[in-house]
Amino acid sequence: MPASADLAPTDPSLAPAPANEHAPATEHELEPREWAPREAAHRERADALTAGRRDRTLRHEKHPIEDFLFTYYSVTPGQLRRWHPGAGVVLVGAGIPESDGALPERAGWREYRAVASHRPDDLVFDAAAFLERRGSTVDFVDRLLRSTLERPATLGCFGLHEWAMVYRQTPDELRHSSLPLRLGHAGTDAVVEANPIRCSHFDAFRFFTPEAVPRNELRPTRATQPDMEQPGCLHAGMDVYKWASKLGPAVPGELLLDCFVLARDIRELDMRASPYDVTGWAGADGRPLEPVAIETPDGKREYARLQASFAERGNALRERVLDAIGDLRRAGAGGAGS
Repeated sequence: MPASADLAPTDPSLAPAPANEHAPATEHELEPREWAPREAAHRERADALTAGRRDRTLRHEKHPIEDFLFTYYSVTPGQLRRWHPGAGVVLVGAGIPESDGALPERAGWREYRAVASHRPDDLVFDAAAFLERRGSTVDFVDRLLRSTLERPATLGCFGLHEWAMVYRQTPDELRHSSLPLRLGHAGTDAVVEANPIRCSHFDAFRFFTPEAVPRNELRPTRATQPDMEQPGCLHAGMDVYKWASKLGPAVPGELLLDCFVLARDIRELDMRASPYDVTGWAGADGRPLEPVAIETPDGKREYARLQASFAERGNALRERVLDAIGDLRRAGAGGAGS
């Protein structure tokens, strides 16, 4: 099935924002001439990133690679389109009614409130209320990202988690039944049986088939996730997007979209290196996806090379998310918006 129309080709609007370019400072104000262009640019970029998903939804079509970003991760295109400046930033005039008297959309968002020490039309993300409501989540994400950053990237898993998820399954049991197995069922099982499996990521391990579970050298659990997560894991890299999204308006919109792009790029490698045959589908750059044959020495080298690059990108984003958490804690303790 051709897929060149399913994923938007590379576009300048999809380029990541430079790290720290928009890092908010406590008690910082943005005038409309500053925040309105950023909001517009964010919406344009988000629309470009989600165009394929939105078009397929209207046509009731599925995409075995990109759909994961909107089903496993529960962020809708509409939610991605919402721009936030981050914690500790006052948006001057953001609550001014439209010409028809209607309030701006942001004025109705539960996370924002008027600033007592400013004009009533100035809005700020209510960091203190968010921390009161979601403090345990913030603490977990903080600990998880910091502990992951402290570890070196392990590059020897070769994506075998995807193979373990289909080990000894029948055709009817396959999660992506629309995709054939590149090596067939017997060939797929043989790859699993010929290679050691060292999966450290709980949310991959929990989808192993019962027959594959004993083959994993590790036993990750949700409780041990902060102690086992490492930067080389593709799913840990994709999950930077999940953790950023769970921080809501505390994460600047530019950063959230950068995390989404990383998750999208990693997802492509995840499926290219999987037992599924993804030829005939296109990547985000519009070019056909080619398999990474991890059952071969050359495929293993290629996987590890790309894995190392994603680990570096993921760590840079982890640092930025942790910066956003720091801004959140400072703002919640009595910074901007008081």
